[in-house]
Amino acid sequence: MTFRTFINWKLFFILLAACTVSALLVIPYTLSLTAASTTITPLMLLLSVVQNLILFAIVSFLGLLLSKPVGLGLPILEGCLEGKNQRNELKAILLPSVIWGVISGVLIVLLNIPFQALSEEMQQLEIDISPWKALLASFYGGIAEEVLLRLFVVSLFVWISFKIKKNKEGLPTKAGMWLSIILAAVLFGLGHLPATAAIVPITFIVVVRAVVLNGVAGVIFGWLYWKKGLESAMIAHFSADIVLHIIAPLVEKVFT
Repeated sequence: MTFRTFINWKLFFILLAACTVSALLVIPYTLSLTAASTTITPLMLLLSVVQNLILFAIVSFLGLLLSKPVGLGLPILEGCLEGKNQRNELKAILLPSVIWGVISGVLIVLLNIPFQALSEEMQQLEIDISPWKALLASFYGGIAEEVLLRLFVVSLFVWISFKIKKNKEGLPTKAGMWLSIILAAVLFGLGHLPATAAIVPITFIVVVRAVVLNGVAGVIFGWLYWKKGLESAMIAHFSADIVLHIIAPLVEKVFT
C-alpha cells in the first residue's frame, strides 16, 4: 500500500472542507445560544478555521483509515468519486434517512418533557434564535458531528472490537457493532454539556438529560451509519436538527 492509496484522499479533502465550512456556519447560532455579545472579527474567523482544519483533518483521516477494514464508510460518495452513477442509491436512502431523522427529533422532544423545568431557559433561547441561524447550525450537526462521532468514534470502537473478536465471515460481530454505537451515542450526549454549561449549572440530572436525549438520536444515527453508510446518518442528523431547532421552537412560539 502506497501513501497515495493509504486512504481515499479526494474523499478526505471533501470531508475536511465540508466540516470546516459547517463549523463556521454554526458560529452565529452558538453566539445567540450563549447570549454572547462578542463581535466576530477576522482574527476569530481565522483562528476558528485553523482550529477546525486541524481537528477535522485528524478525525477525517483516522475515520477513513479505521472504517474501511470494518466495512463502514461513505458508499455513495465513494462511488461518485469512482465515476459511478449513484442517483438510485441516493434516492434509496434519502426518504428513510429523513424519516428516521424526524423520528429522532420527535423522540427528543417527547423525552424532554420530564426535564421541562430544567430546560425552560434553553427552550426560550431556542425560541428567540432566528430560524436562519438554526438552519446554518443544522449543517454542522449533519456534517461535522457525524464525521466526528460516527466516522471516527464509532469506527474506532468497532475497529477495537474487531481486533478482539470477529464473526465467521471475518467481520465485526453484532455485539461489537451495537456496543460501539451505544458508546459513541453516550459520548455524543456528553459532548453537548459544554454548551449546556453556558446556560444552566451542570448537575447529575442535567447530565442524565443530555445522555438520554442525545443518546437516543446517537443510537439511531449510528445504526444508519452501520446499515446504510455515513451519508444516511448525515441526512438523518440534519433532519433531526431541523425538527429540534426550527420546527419545534416555531410550534412552541405559536402555542405560548
